[in-house]
Amino acid sequence: MDSHERSLTTPLERLPGVGTPRAKRLEPLGLVTVRDAIIHFPRDYKDFSGAHAFADLREGEHASVAGEVIDIGMRTTAGGRQLLAVLVQGQGGSVRAVWFNMPFMAKKFAVGMRVVLAGNPRRAGAAWEIMHPEVRFCAAGEDTSRGEFLAIYPLAEGARQSDVRLAVQAALDHAGDLLQEAFPDDWLAAKKLLPIHEAIREIHFPTSQEKLEAAQRRFIYQELFMLQLALRLHRAQQQDRKAAPVMAVDARIDGRIQARLPFALTPSQRKVIAEIVADMAKTEPMNRLLQGDVGSGKTAVAVYAMLAAVACGHQAAIMAPTELLARQHMATLERLLAGGRVKLELLVGGQTQAQRRKALERIAAGVSQIVVGTQALVSGTARFKSLGLVVIDEQHRFGVIQRALLQQGDTEPHVLVMTATPIPRTIAHAIYGDLDQSIIERGPDGRQPVMTYRIVPGQEEQWWDHFRKKLREGRQGYVVVPAVEESKKGLASISSAFEELANGPLEAFRLSLVHGRLKSAEKQAVMEDFRDRRIDVLVCTSVIEVGIDVPNATVMTILDAESFGLSQLHQLRGRVARGPVAGICGAITSSGGDAHPRVDAFVASTNGFELADRDLLLRGPGELVGTRQSGRLDLYVADLRKHEEVVAEARRDALDLFGRDPTLADPTLDRLKKLVVDRWGETLGLGQVG
Repeated sequence: MDSHERSLTTPLERLPGVGTPRAKRLEPLGLVTVRDAIIHFPRDYKDFSGAHAFADLREGEHASVAGEVIDIGMRTTAGGRQLLAVLVQGQGGSVRAVWFNMPFMAKKFAVGMRVVLAGNPRRAGAAWEIMHPEVRFCAAGEDTSRGEFLAIYPLAEGARQSDVRLAVQAALDHAGDLLQEAFPDDWLAAKKLLPIHEAIREIHFPTSQEKLEAAQRRFIYQELFMLQLALRLHRAQQQDRKAAPVMAVDARIDGRIQARLPFALTPSQRKVIAEIVADMAKTEPMNRLLQGDVGSGKTAVAVYAMLAAVACGHQAAIMAPTELLARQHMATLERLLAGGRVKLELLVGGQTQAQRRKALERIAAGVSQIVVGTQALVSGTARFKSLGLVVIDEQHRFGVIQRALLQQGDTEPHVLVMTATPIPRTIAHAIYGDLDQSIIERGPDGRQPVMTYRIVPGQEEQWWDHFRKKLREGRQGYVVVPAVEESKKGLASISSAFEELANGPLEAFRLSLVHGRLKSAEKQAVMEDFRDRRIDVLVCTSVIEVGIDVPNATVMTILDAESFGLSQLHQLRGRVARGPVAGICGAITSSGGDAHPRVDAFVASTNGFELADRDLLLRGPGELVGTRQSGRLDLYVADLRKHEEVVAEARRDALDLFGRDPTLADPTLDRLKKLVVDRWGETLGLGQVG
């Protein structure tokens, strides 16, 4: 292939050693061009360091040797174990690789195949032997001398590790030097980062442990730094479009609002309110994330902020992820603001056309001062006369695009997003870098605890006795099931659970059910009956995990608890911590002696932030992030669980850079800006930068 044909867009099938059949096997991995292969980072490595000539092998010292398979033997030992022995001949000697009770390994070898074996050799008479070694299967023409660590790549069905390695090797040889450096030279020096050409080769074909670690650090830092830049760019673009209305809350307004609330604000609530009020007094639109554990009093903070907007002559809106939660917010506001002059409006999908038309008219005219709604608020038909503040409840259920849809008119509203799912600081900094953050550290005094128990097989009847006792005392309860219908995993469905409970342990009580497939009117009717104590037990799915506030419901049973995530379990438990009576929660697991780390952690702690950290360790960030963005937080090399220090470093560096150069006008940053937009532009809705 001529030098003028070299390009990062060259199809892999045109590269020597790859060819069409291998290229076809790589397509499901998204590997089509040279660039695709080069940035297909390994997920792990096998250690083939310490390569030795046969004459230099030392018993018990890790080594790797290369050679050709000359014999494959399988036999059964006197003890009944299956023994596989593969004899490998290399320069200067031979070694026998041995596996016990692993007959499937025999199919991987063939006489004449070249392999590299790694492990701890030992003498077996006059010969060398390695028990259960790591094996590197070498494709024809593969250079076994390149690197001491063997990269292990993500695969798709049909592709082999050797396919990927050959493609990566060929791609680097073809056009690896065409990769452009993202960082200026002074930045590389200051951060002690490997240059791109050295880093990309070392990440794929490491020559030493030190070089591998340096290459990994370079790409981990680059990925997290680019994410932080993307989030700052997104925030800057949001702020640059329009000014927000200035809403100054003086002592008179503060006194009036606090007089309207039927409870005294806690010091923690007052602290975050001060942060919110300071933001609302600026022309720069507020973008603030409010975190608080279950029962910490976030709703009171949101009510204060909305009343502040109304007192300053503007409208406020609170947006909930479900109609059930929106109606709950509406009921809460009606109760808190009863007898006052603030006009409330509900805007949800379940309304009739006539109801919706009249609601939209009142909103457009400014008659409705606080609007409670769901997705209907961003449907494109809702127009506000003067929208000053938007509160988004359960931020992880919404994306940045939905937030942007609320921007209309000559000004942009201040935005307060809330979550009752505590987010570990590492995650918060990594994925909410476009938002300022406030945390309600402590809930109101007098908040009752929730006693939590794990119920194993054989203890169910004892638990139901306790559950029934609480119901007879006048309390209400929840029974939460993991699925609406029967699943292949054998999880309890809501219909089967309802039938078993109604004809079994809870037959003496009034039961009803609620789940996500019910029509809005049906769900609302059931919830009203439950709130008014016409129902003793609500059999439900996780649809009740957020926002359902029934203070008399103080006991909960969670069936097949091991099938729920840790954060979800904590959210569910929060439904029985709403009143003056201590709550009780029983997590029933399907197996007794088995360890269930999530359930065990759930039983051991009621602190949401502690559990969030534990959930991060158990499951990683993916499920915690949820639908935070219109796209997903897919990181190629960085791991938010492992690289907390790098997350913090990248965030500091991004903030420092924007402080010095808020438009990233420095021409040495042009390449970096382009990479940021290419990588995160679609996910974050980034426009043209620079």
